[in-house]
Amino acid sequence: MTTSDLPPYPPIDPTTFDLIIIGTGLPASLISAASSAAGKSVLHLDPNPFYGSHFSSLSIPDLSSFLNSHSAPPSNNHDENLTLTTRPLFSDVEISNFAPEILDQHSRKFNLDLSGPRVLFCADKSIDLMLKSGTSQYVEFKSVDASFVGDGDGKLWSVPDSRAAIFKDKTLSLLEKNQLMSFFKLVQGHLSNNESEESENGAKISTEDLESLFVEFLTKMKLPPKIKSIILYAIAMVDYDQENMEVRKGLLKTKDGIDRLALYIASVGRFQNALGALIYPIYGQGELAQAFCRRAAVKGCLYVLRMPVISLLKDEDSGSYKGVRLASGQDIFSQKLVLDPSFTVPGPLASAPCEQIQDSFQVLSLIDDKVKVARGICITKSSLKPDISNCLVFFPPRSLFPEQVTSIRVLQLSSNLAVCPSGMFVLYFSALCDEVNQGKKLLHAALNALLKLIVSGNAENSSTVQSEDTEHVEPTLLWSALYIQELTKGQFESVSSTPMPDGNLNYNDLLDATEKLFQNMYPNEEFFPETSEPENSEEDAGLTLET
Repeated sequence: MTTSDLPPYPPIDPTTFDLIIIGTGLPASLISAASSAAGKSVLHLDPNPFYGSHFSSLSIPDLSSFLNSHSAPPSNNHDENLTLTTRPLFSDVEISNFAPEILDQHSRKFNLDLSGPRVLFCADKSIDLMLKSGTSQYVEFKSVDASFVGDGDGKLWSVPDSRAAIFKDKTLSLLEKNQLMSFFKLVQGHLSNNESEESENGAKISTEDLESLFVEFLTKMKLPPKIKSIILYAIAMVDYDQENMEVRKGLLKTKDGIDRLALYIASVGRFQNALGALIYPIYGQGELAQAFCRRAAVKGCLYVLRMPVISLLKDEDSGSYKGVRLASGQDIFSQKLVLDPSFTVPGPLASAPCEQIQDSFQVLSLIDDKVKVARGICITKSSLKPDISNCLVFFPPRSLFPEQVTSIRVLQLSSNLAVCPSGMFVLYFSALCDEVNQGKKLLHAALNALLKLIVSGNAENSSTVQSEDTEHVEPTLLWSALYIQELTKGQFESVSSTPMPDGNLNYNDLLDATEKLFQNMYPNEEFFPETSEPENSEEDAGLTLET
């Protein structure tokens, strides 16, 4: 691409900033807002015409284009400086349109999450940070109606995640209800007394038990397999099979399991309009990145979309980073740079000593985990349950086939979240995997189980659509996209890299990584200091949660 191919841009003024950020993904947007709040001058660039990068919510055409462009081999721009190249972070993209006559006319009415499924706990770090920073005024949420555990026969069992839910659950026996009630009572008693040496009601969990594996502690509590599975995979949301000692991966200690239950328990009832522990942003997860970008703009950050960066500039004497060259031809300078994870810089360069390049640009060789995330997005005409709009489904390890070693998570969303047209539903799938075939097998197994449920549950009232000439039955599955996403971790130096979306349902680990990145960049600054400014005053400091 030459500068003559690009839309004309006025020169950026000033030409020197404290920080330049490329890509508007959620971690980058957090860094932008936090740095601006700390008084740093920030230029935030994105080659895309939209906000959010790998964390965005997109229409069908835009999502398809983004997935395909980010699964292609890297393209090089030859430049005398440090050439900025892209690396493929998606692979094995399969996009299928089973009802083009319907979807083509509605394709831009969708807000599909690239990094789904993802929800927020009412009491998690992301909500606290939004309230603290004032970004909560830019986003509205709705409650996730319910959670279920599924199996290969298309059956769904409710997740009894509170005393009230346990009492109402019709699938649990009286013995199972008592066992689950006793366990929750023990956990809540421990959380209430965890600062005391001796608890009055004897509910404190011993240090020895806290250091044991969580699955062993649940067995010690004499919980039956069904209850253990619900606690491990639908409430503590563990990834890997905890009872298969051959896997020996992602084993959760009791103290960490209790922390996860504590987050869940604290989330139930935190907001008056939330039915349970989980909420989702109206218009999609991409709203979160945009909210922090808006917050950064209020604090003086300058935003330029549709602006590719051709190369990085280096100091001739030290070989260290000093700025970027834009596709418009302009050179912009800064002390620090933060890159979207899809960008990297080849090396070494003959024009600078290898050790200097290594010191200055070591952050650009991104850390690759062997683990990947298999993701899927499906659009259907029917809900998984007739009376449920938005819900989570968990398929524990071995629930779909014997070799299934990881949990599969599915999030169903409806039009009341403004993510799809009325009468349609969006399903998001994710599972950790070591390689492509394993990931695709996990996605297909979960999809087949749920389609079996949808077809059997809606056989009597199949959705019909009137055409000009005749009435015909629409397929249950209208559209799907299956893909494998690489996992990368953020790195920090004068040039830093933000992480890709992880395999978790919430953002807590990503927030921890982003805060660490910020503190490495600016060790003397607070990550979003408390503020009493008018824009974060009492009327704006709450969270909008629609019923």
